[in-house]
Amino acid sequence: MEFTIAHCNLNVQDRERAVTFYQEALGLHVVRTKEAADGSFILTFLTDARGLFEIELTWLRDHADRPYDLGENESHICFKVTDYDAAYAKHKAMDCICYENPKMGLYFICDPDGHWLEIVPLKR
Repeated sequence: MEFTIAHCNLNVQDRERAVTFYQEALGLHVVRTKEAADGSFILTFLTDARGLFEIELTWLRDHADRPYDLGENESHICFKVTDYDAAYAKHKAMDCICYENPKMGLYFICDPDGHWLEIVPLKR
């Protein structure tokens, strides 16, 4: 028996703003969208150029009027980047860097809903 990772889910308050962020900050693209017949939710799946893993952004109609409480959960998604310096400059210009650890050679960016995304160089 073999398991493979398919996707992870992040709930978002403003779907369009979140999709735009992931496209601009990380170069992801939408592969599919599923909308509930009653309009109660919209699922938007994004992936990178390889397409081996997806992020599912979930918008819930009943939660669109308030931000999510992320609590003290330190979960995050890590992205490896081929040009770390260029990525850092881009994210600095976007003003989305929320934590830096130069000694470890990494930093985190924060999406519009407060989810942290780790950025590390492809080769360490």
